Amino acid sequence: MNRKLTLIALIIFSLSIALGAFGAHALKEIVSAKWQLAFETAVKYQMYGALLLLILSFQPTFHRPQFKRWIALFIVGLACFSSSIYGLVAAEITHAKLTFLGPITPLGGLLMISSVLAIGIKYATNKAD
Repeated sequence: MNRKLTLIALIIFSLSIALGAFGAHALKEIVSAKWQLAFETAVKYQMYGALLLLILSFQPTFHRPQFKRWIALFIVGLACFSSSIYGLVAAEITHAKLTFLGPITPLGGLLMISSVLAIGIKYATNKAD
């Protein structure tokens, strides 16, 4: 077990639960259904990402150096994806001008997709197990 990755996964997971509860209860009165759905999407992807990281943290194969950079890139992508949506929802509430966050969301998604694909390719071509 990779204790550091397990801890990171559990922190991300617990934050997704807290933010999901906030979104389900507090946001209903504050933002439109469009932004509630966007917030829910960010929470879901954050939770999916935490689950993936938790699974990887218990697999010794993924503790090797060739996987660490891709796992780190996945974490960065997950942070970019979800936090940019959270920021856009916060901007909607506060009427702040945070439009620069819009392009960060797909960039985060692209980082997540490419890192998961790289992890899969590295795993598939890994000779020692």
